[in-house]
Amino acid sequence: MSRISISACLSRNAMTSPLSSLQPEGIDWTVSYVHPSEMFWRQLKFGDFDVSEMSLATLLIGWAQGKRDWVALPVFTTRRFFHTTIMVRRGAGILKPADLRGKRVGVPEYQQTSALWSRAVLQHDFGVHPSEMRWFMERPPERSHGGTTGFQAPKGVEFRHVQPGETLASLMRRGELDASFVHLTETNLIDRSTGAAGRQADVVPLFADPEAEGRRYLDAHGLLPINHCVVVRRELVERHPWIVLNLYSAFEAAKRATLSSALDLLGLYATAGVLSPGEVARARLADPVPYGFASELPVLDAAADYLVEQGLMQEKVDVKEIFAEQTLSL
Repeated sequence: MSRISISACLSRNAMTSPLSSLQPEGIDWTVSYVHPSEMFWRQLKFGDFDVSEMSLATLLIGWAQGKRDWVALPVFTTRRFFHTTIMVRRGAGILKPADLRGKRVGVPEYQQTSALWSRAVLQHDFGVHPSEMRWFMERPPERSHGGTTGFQAPKGVEFRHVQPGETLASLMRRGELDASFVHLTETNLIDRSTGAAGRQADVVPLFADPEAEGRRYLDAHGLLPINHCVVVRRELVERHPWIVLNLYSAFEAAKRATLSSALDLLGLYATAGVLSPGEVARARLADPVPYGFASELPVLDAAADYLVEQGLMQEKVDVKEIFAEQTLSL
């Protein structure tokens, strides 16, 4: 087996940061760290990198449209309860999820995965349908996921683009927007707001106790929503099928390194008496961000269901088709 050289693009988060110092077996790679918004646009429009993270929703939508340039790995670099980060304007009269009916809601991109999960929770857990809100999208078509998948607003959804020069944050400040589903914190080539809405004094979380709401959702559904997976250029996998599991192993090693550092910190808390030894022992047995296809199929399947339900795909995709065959039993 000869070594190969590839390019990789990742977001700078706890699960991926150690990768620059790890070398996948048989692979020499150059790793660039780029904000996900910019990364996805560059991959979808230009195919700049051999390996990258990818929006799960957009990957599924593209697959349904016959776009098969990428093979997915069940490496899920970003997972959280996205609906718990919804921000609302104090003067908008939104005290509970049901109050979002009829309100003006902003998203960087309507089809992005985090917004997909948030809309699903509002609909299934709180009875608020996407068609009951008015949607404002900040990204223009030429710099969006939807620009590569032919996005059209789903039937029955009132939708408009934010005008050039305006941002979700500026609309919130002027009282022309009532809520924001996603507030970003890093400057990049795609997004304009970069988290400003979350720093405004008159903007507060929809859920006063996000942690409690996250626990409620997990208890009710048993799902930890997935936002990003990792993709590899299909032609590269077809030439060198062995790279699939070598790359997967590298991502697993990076995650183990991150978790080990976190557990070392917990050990210090135990030594200081802040945590009990039992709490640290239980943490050592848990994997808060599991990788692998088989165990995470219910989460992936739910995302595919919601894409159809929300009018972003006509028919449901069989999620096992988008993942590398070598990973389906992991």
